[in-house]
Amino acid sequence: MNRLRQYTRLARVLGVVLMGLGMACLFGLLAHVRPSKTSALRQLWTQYFLTRLSNALPFRITVVGERPATPMLWVSNHVSWTDIALLGQLTPLSFLSKAEVRAWPVAGWLAAKAGCLFIRRGAGESHHVRDQMRHHLQQQLPLLMFPEGTTTDGRSVRTFHGRLLSAAIESHVQIQPVAIRYLRNGETDRVAPFIGDDNLLSHLLRLFAHHQADVEIHLLEPIDCHQQSRTELAHRAQGVIKQALIGSATACTNESQGDDLSLQNA
Repeated sequence: MNRLRQYTRLARVLGVVLMGLGMACLFGLLAHVRPSKTSALRQLWTQYFLTRLSNALPFRITVVGERPATPMLWVSNHVSWTDIALLGQLTPLSFLSKAEVRAWPVAGWLAAKAGCLFIRRGAGESHHVRDQMRHHLQQQLPLLMFPEGTTTDGRSVRTFHGRLLSAAIESHVQIQPVAIRYLRNGETDRVAPFIGDDNLLSHLLRLFAHHQADVEIHLLEPIDCHQQSRTELAHRAQGVIKQALIGSATACTNESQGDDLSLQNA
Protein backbone atom coordinates (compact mmCIF):
# COMPACT_ATOMS: atom_id res chain seq x y z
CA MET A 1 0.00 0.00 0.00
CA ASN A 2 2.86 2.38 0.76
CA ARG A 3 4.36 1.81 -2.68
CA LEU A 4 0.95 2.30 -4.34
CA ARG A 5 0.41 5.55 -2.42
CA GLN A 6 3.90 6.70 -3.32
CA TYR A 7 3.46 6.23 -7.07
CA THR A 8 -0.10 7.58 -7.07
CA ARG A 9 1.11 10.80 -5.47
CA LEU A 10 4.05 11.00 -7.86
CA ALA A 11 1.71 10.58 -10.84
CA ARG A 12 -0.42 13.43 -9.53
CA VAL A 13 2.59 15.74 -9.28
CA LEU A 14 3.73 14.77 -12.78
CA GLY A 15 0.25 15.63 -14.03
CA VAL A 16 0.55 19.09 -12.48
CA VAL A 17 4.01 19.54 -14.02
CA LEU A 18 2.66 18.63 -17.47
CA MET A 19 -0.10 21.18 -16.98
CA GLY A 20 2.56 23.73 -16.03
CA LEU A 21 4.58 23.00 -19.16
CA GLY A 22 1.49 23.56 -21.27
CA MET A 23 0.69 26.79 -19.44
CA ALA A 24 4.25 28.04 -19.89
CA CYS A 25 4.17 27.39 -23.64
CA LEU A 26 0.79 29.10 -23.99
CA PHE A 27 1.96 32.03 -21.91
CA GLY A 28 4.98 32.43 -24.17
CA LEU A 29 2.62 32.93 -27.09
CA LEU A 30 0.36 35.35 -25.22
CA ALA A 31 3.35 37.40 -24.08
CA HIS A 32 3.97 38.39 -27.70
CA VAL A 33 0.38 39.60 -28.03
CA ARG A 34 0.18 41.61 -24.78
CA PRO A 35 3.78 42.31 -23.71
CA SER A 36 2.78 45.19 -21.41
CA LYS A 37 0.80 42.76 -19.22
CA THR A 38 3.43 40.01 -19.17
CA SER A 39 4.82 40.39 -15.63
CA ALA A 40 1.48 40.66 -13.81
CA LEU A 41 -0.05 37.82 -15.84
CA ARG A 42 3.01 35.65 -15.23
CA GLN A 43 2.63 36.05 -11.47
CA LEU A 44 -1.08 35.14 -11.62
CA TRP A 45 -0.39 32.06 -13.74
CA THR A 46 2.46 31.07 -11.43
CA GLN A 47 0.18 31.34 -8.40
CA TYR A 48 -2.39 29.08 -10.11
CA PHE A 49 0.28 26.50 -10.97
CA LEU A 50 1.85 26.56 -7.49
CA THR A 51 -1.58 26.18 -5.89
CA ARG A 52 -2.16 23.02 -7.94
CA LEU A 53 1.33 21.77 -7.05
CA SER A 54 0.86 22.54 -3.36
CA ASN A 55 -2.41 20.60 -3.36
CA ALA A 56 -0.58 17.59 -4.80
CA LEU A 57 2.03 17.56 -2.03
CA PRO A 58 1.46 15.58 1.21
CA PHE A 59 1.00 18.57 3.51
CA ARG A 60 -1.76 20.03 5.67
CA ILE A 61 -1.23 23.80 5.64
CA THR A 62 -2.10 26.34 8.33
CA VAL A 63 -1.61 30.05 7.61
CA VAL A 64 -1.29 32.41 10.57
CA GLY A 65 -1.52 36.16 9.94
CA GLU A 66 -2.85 38.33 7.14
CA ARG A 67 -1.67 38.50 3.56
CA PRO A 68 -0.30 41.99 2.78
CA ALA A 69 -2.60 44.26 0.78
CA THR A 70 0.27 46.05 -0.96
CA PRO A 71 3.31 44.68 -2.85
CA MET A 72 6.28 43.95 -0.57
CA LEU A 73 9.60 42.16 -0.53
CA TRP A 74 8.84 38.86 1.20
CA VAL A 75 11.68 37.22 3.15
CA SER A 76 11.47 33.72 4.60
CA ASN A 77 13.53 31.03 6.25
CA HIS A 78 14.28 28.19 3.81
CA VAL A 79 13.79 24.47 4.44
CA SER A 80 12.95 22.86 1.10
CA TRP A 81 12.09 23.47 -2.54
CA THR A 82 8.50 22.87 -1.42
CA ASP A 83 8.65 26.27 0.33
CA ILE A 84 8.16 27.84 -3.10
CA ALA A 85 4.95 25.95 -3.84
CA LEU A 86 3.53 26.50 -0.36
CA LEU A 87 4.32 30.22 -0.23
CA GLY A 88 3.61 30.87 -3.90
CA GLN A 89 0.01 29.77 -3.57
CA LEU A 90 -0.71 32.56 -1.07
CA THR A 91 -0.42 35.49 -3.45
CA PRO A 92 1.02 36.34 -6.90
CA LEU A 93 4.80 36.39 -6.42
CA SER A 94 8.09 36.26 -8.23
CA PHE A 95 11.03 34.45 -6.64
CA LEU A 96 14.74 34.96 -6.23
CA SER A 97 16.61 31.66 -6.48
CA LYS A 98 20.15 30.32 -6.62
CA ALA A 99 21.53 29.86 -10.14
CA GLU A 100 21.84 26.07 -9.74
CA VAL A 101 18.05 25.73 -9.92
CA ARG A 102 18.13 27.00 -13.51
CA ALA A 103 20.01 23.82 -14.51
CA TRP A 104 17.43 21.44 -12.99
CA PRO A 105 15.64 19.38 -15.66
CA VAL A 106 12.10 20.65 -16.32
CA ALA A 107 11.86 22.44 -12.95
CA GLY A 108 14.58 24.93 -13.94
CA TRP A 109 12.85 25.72 -17.23
CA LEU A 110 9.51 26.20 -15.46
CA ALA A 111 11.16 28.47 -12.89
CA ALA A 112 12.62 30.62 -15.65
CA LYS A 113 9.28 30.84 -17.46
CA ALA A 114 7.64 31.82 -14.18
CA GLY A 115 9.91 34.88 -14.03
CA CYS A 116 12.27 33.62 -11.34
CA LEU A 117 15.37 35.75 -10.82
CA PHE A 118 18.56 33.70 -10.54
CA ILE A 119 21.69 34.66 -8.63
CA ARG A 120 25.04 32.93 -8.44
CA ARG A 121 26.35 33.35 -4.92
CA GLY A 122 29.69 35.12 -4.69
CA ALA A 123 29.93 35.69 -8.43
CA GLY A 124 29.64 39.49 -8.33
CA GLU A 125 26.11 39.45 -9.76
CA SER A 126 24.39 41.05 -6.79
CA HIS A 127 24.33 44.52 -8.36
CA HIS A 128 22.58 43.24 -11.49
CA VAL A 129 20.09 41.14 -9.51
CA ARG A 130 19.39 44.04 -7.16
CA ASP A 131 18.49 46.19 -10.18
CA GLN A 132 16.09 43.46 -11.38
CA MET A 133 14.55 43.23 -7.93
CA ARG A 134 14.10 46.98 -7.76
CA HIS A 135 12.45 46.93 -11.20
CA HIS A 136 9.97 44.28 -10.01
CA LEU A 137 9.12 46.11 -6.81
CA GLN A 138 8.74 49.50 -8.51
CA GLN A 139 6.24 47.88 -10.88
CA GLN A 140 4.19 46.89 -7.82
CA LEU A 141 5.10 43.23 -8.29
CA PRO A 142 5.73 41.33 -5.02
CA LEU A 143 8.97 39.38 -4.76
CA LEU A 144 10.14 36.65 -2.38
CA MET A 145 13.69 35.79 -1.39
CA PHE A 146 15.39 33.46 1.10
CA PRO A 147 18.10 35.56 2.81
CA GLU A 148 19.79 32.52 4.38
CA GLY A 149 21.06 31.65 0.91
CA THR A 150 20.57 27.91 1.45
CA THR A 151 18.18 25.41 3.00
CA THR A 152 18.34 24.15 6.59
CA ASP A 153 16.93 21.19 8.48
CA GLY A 154 14.19 23.44 9.86
CA ARG A 155 15.45 23.41 13.43
CA SER A 156 17.39 26.68 13.21
CA VAL A 157 17.60 29.93 11.24
CA ARG A 158 20.91 30.84 9.64
CA THR A 159 22.28 34.36 9.35
CA PHE A 160 20.30 36.51 6.90
CA HIS A 161 22.39 38.13 4.16
CA GLY A 162 21.21 41.72 3.78
CA ARG A 163 23.00 42.73 0.59
CA LEU A 164 19.91 42.44 -1.63
CA LEU A 165 17.52 43.99 0.88
CA SER A 166 18.62 47.39 -0.37
CA ALA A 167 16.21 46.80 -3.28
CA ALA A 168 13.33 47.24 -0.81
CA ILE A 169 14.91 50.39 0.64
CA GLU A 170 15.41 51.93 -2.80
CA SER A 171 11.88 50.96 -3.91
CA HIS A 172 10.27 52.32 -0.73
CA VAL A 173 8.37 49.12 -0.01
CA GLN A 174 8.01 47.22 3.25
CA ILE A 175 9.46 43.82 4.05
CA GLN A 176 7.08 40.95 4.76
CA PRO A 177 8.78 38.42 7.08
CA VAL A 178 7.53 34.83 6.77
CA ALA A 179 8.29 31.88 9.04
CA ILE A 180 7.64 28.41 7.60
CA ARG A 181 7.74 25.31 9.79
CA TYR A 182 7.27 21.63 8.90
CA LEU A 183 5.90 19.31 11.57
CA ARG A 184 5.38 15.57 11.78
CA ASN A 185 3.67 14.09 14.82
CA GLY A 186 4.09 17.39 16.65
CA GLU A 187 7.86 17.59 16.13
CA THR A 188 10.14 19.15 13.53
CA ASP A 189 9.76 17.14 10.33
CA ARG A 190 12.95 15.30 9.31
CA VAL A 191 11.52 14.24 5.91
CA ALA A 192 10.63 17.59 4.32
CA PRO A 193 14.05 19.34 4.44
CA PHE A 194 15.88 19.39 1.09
CA ILE A 195 19.53 19.62 2.11
CA GLY A 196 22.99 18.27 1.32
CA ASP A 197 23.27 16.16 -1.82
CA ASP A 198 19.53 15.53 -2.11
CA ASN A 199 18.04 15.36 -5.59
CA LEU A 200 14.50 16.28 -6.57
CA LEU A 201 13.22 12.81 -7.52
CA SER A 202 14.63 11.09 -4.43
CA HIS A 203 13.18 13.80 -2.23
CA LEU A 204 9.74 13.44 -3.84
CA LEU A 205 9.75 9.66 -3.40
CA ARG A 206 10.77 10.07 0.24
CA LEU A 207 7.98 12.57 0.85
CA PHE A 208 5.39 10.37 -0.81
CA ALA A 209 6.42 7.29 1.14
CA HIS A 210 5.20 8.98 4.35
CA HIS A 211 1.84 10.17 5.57
CA GLN A 212 0.88 13.83 5.43
CA ALA A 213 2.88 16.32 7.48
CA ASP A 214 1.77 19.69 8.83
CA VAL A 215 3.09 23.03 7.65
CA GLU A 216 2.70 26.28 9.55
CA ILE A 217 3.15 29.52 7.61
CA HIS A 218 3.39 32.61 9.81
CA LEU A 219 2.88 35.94 8.04
CA LEU A 220 4.49 38.32 10.50
CA GLU A 221 4.17 42.07 11.02
CA PRO A 222 5.61 43.95 7.99
CA ILE A 223 8.86 45.83 8.57
CA ASP A 224 9.17 49.46 7.48
CA CYS A 225 12.46 50.11 5.69
CA HIS A 226 12.47 53.85 6.37
CA GLN A 227 15.79 55.06 7.81
CA GLN A 228 17.14 51.55 8.29
CA SER A 229 20.23 49.99 6.74
CA ARG A 230 20.12 46.67 4.93
CA THR A 231 22.12 45.11 7.78
CA GLU A 232 19.60 46.33 10.33
CA LEU A 233 16.73 45.02 8.20
CA ALA A 234 18.36 41.61 7.81
CA HIS A 235 18.99 41.34 11.55
CA ARG A 236 15.45 42.44 12.39
CA ALA A 237 13.80 40.08 9.87
CA GLN A 238 15.91 37.15 11.06
CA GLY A 239 15.00 37.92 14.67
CA VAL A 240 11.23 38.02 14.20
CA ILE A 241 11.23 34.86 12.07
CA LYS A 242 13.38 33.01 14.58
CA GLN A 243 11.14 34.17 17.41
CA ALA A 244 8.03 32.98 15.55
CA LEU A 245 9.54 29.55 15.03
CA ILE A 246 10.58 29.30 18.69
CA GLY A 247 7.12 30.37 19.83
CA SER A 248 5.49 27.87 17.50
CA ALA A 249 7.74 25.07 18.76
CA THR A 250 6.95 25.94 22.39
CA ALA A 251 3.21 25.93 21.67
CA CYS A 252 3.46 22.50 20.01
CA THR A 253 5.45 21.12 22.96
CA ASN A 254 2.91 22.42 25.46
CA GLU A 255 0.04 21.01 23.42
CA SER A 256 1.75 17.64 23.21
CA GLN A 257 2.39 17.60 26.96
CA GLY A 258 -1.23 18.53 27.56
CA ASP A 259 -2.39 15.62 25.40
CA ASP A 260 -0.11 13.23 27.30
CA LEU A 261 -1.47 14.50 30.62
CA SER A 262 -5.05 14.04 29.41
CA LEU A 263 -4.29 10.47 28.43
CA GLN A 264 -2.73 9.78 31.82
CA ASN A 265 -5.78 11.19 33.62
CA ALA A 266 -8.27 9.35 31.41
